[in-house]
Amino acid sequence: MITGSTPELDERGLDRAYAVLSGGTFAVLTGAGVSTDSGIPDYRGAGAPKRTPMTVSQFLFDDASRKRYWAGSHLGWALFNAARPNAGHRMLATLEEAGLVPGVVTQNVDGLHIRAGSRRVVDLHGSLDRVSCLDCGQTYARSSIAARIDRENAWLARPDAVTLNPDGDAEISNVDDFIAPACSVCGGPLKPDVVFFGEFVPTDKFAEARFLVGQADALVIAGSSLVVNSGIRLLEHARRNKLPIVIINRGETKGDSRATVKLDSGASETLAALADRLLD
Repeated sequence: MITGSTPELDERGLDRAYAVLSGGTFAVLTGAGVSTDSGIPDYRGAGAPKRTPMTVSQFLFDDASRKRYWAGSHLGWALFNAARPNAGHRMLATLEEAGLVPGVVTQNVDGLHIRAGSRRVVDLHGSLDRVSCLDCGQTYARSSIAARIDRENAWLARPDAVTLNPDGDAEISNVDDFIAPACSVCGGPLKPDVVFFGEFVPTDKFAEARFLVGQADALVIAGSSLVVNSGIRLLEHARRNKLPIVIINRGETKGDSRATVKLDSGASETLAALADRLLD
């Protein structure tokens, strides 16, 4: 295993990664570190705030918790929706268009890969721009639910006054008067189409991700510490298929000992530099 020694661009590591990836295709797994340059914070990077995300049990079975989540998520959504793809997102879309990347698997829920132009994206943990009813299954665009929340909660603080979290939630304390959105068809509770803590990645979605990885010649993991089980399972799938594995992440990951190449540097700038070499 080759390990970059500094958080700056690792030229020697880039050379090694290029040698591993050139001449074939590679699937890409991305985590929160790919979106930090778009203004979305990381869970575990340096300076990341300590927090306990809401579990699915709290959301499903506690009305006060569900109100608190929807209030914070609504404020966070405004900031998430204003985020724009960075160089890493754009370069992955360019590599897909060039036929080098068959698709992207992401642990992020921000939708930035799609907005950057990537066509085949497997969002393992869902996407915040979709909402569904837990009772009847009716689906909604997040924008329509956000407009309804604005109408029914005009008193709510504006998003520039809150602290955004990596999953699109935001810190908020007073939610006693908040009116949580309900399904306009059956009146049931609504939930963003994202995997909460305590939930499992849908079986069909993970199968799609595993298929994508299995069809490639290598796997690149960018901006993920691989603490979440879905990421390490995909790494193991690649390893069992004897695929080279390139990890790009600031700091240690749970997969470093299994990587062919590890670059300890920022995801977006490293992806951009690597793409420049591969597309030259």
